[in-house]
Amino acid sequence: MPKDEKLVIPGEQEPSNENTRRGRRGGGGPGGRGPNKGAVSSDDASKQRMESEWEEKIIQVRRVTKVVKGGKKLSFRAVVAIGNGKGQVGIGVGKAAEVLSAIQKGVGDARKHLIKVPLIGTTIPHELTGKQGASRILLKPAAKGTGVIAGGAARAILELAGVGDVMSKSLGSRAPLNVARATINGLSNLRTFEQVAKLRGMSLKQMLA
Repeated sequence: MPKDEKLVIPGEQEPSNENTRRGRRGGGGPGGRGPNKGAVSSDDASKQRMESEWEEKIIQVRRVTKVVKGGKKLSFRAVVAIGNGKGQVGIGVGKAAEVLSAIQKGVGDARKHLIKVPLIGTTIPHELTGKQGASRILLKPAAKGTGVIAGGAARAILELAGVGDVMSKSLGSRAPLNVARATINGLSNLRTFEQVAKLRGMSLKQMLA
């Protein structure tokens, strides 16, 4: 038999060069090297889940005028609070020439300044006063079913932190940014009985005795 001829078995097709080439490239199939566009990686899924847990609230958007050489420069300042309703909350400030850009910057700033709030059920462990500048805010624990007795910036932050029952009262300046920062200051200073006992080097029974 001549060398150029190939032996073909009846009932079996000879693979074409096109199919062979396509199999080697492996576009997106199970045996191919290329990525499967329809598949979602575990990192993307966890990122989407984490983003869905966080809630954003815009506390204030103001137009800011800056006097520069040659006239005035207009921009916007956005005060934004974010929280997951499970004891984590933060506030941020963003400035930009457009409102949406200012809000996005505020959200990014808030993510960098998150605090952990210790909760006992749906309320805070003890009474305290938060301070920021001329603003002061009193926070008091409340019985279950009381709800969030607060207004303005303080209410937004307490709800985002997951506090369901609390009483508050603004005692100083009512500027939204300072009230928000005073509320964050108060929540960051909260301590549970276990934390205080550990700081004092005592057991929980010894401290409560």
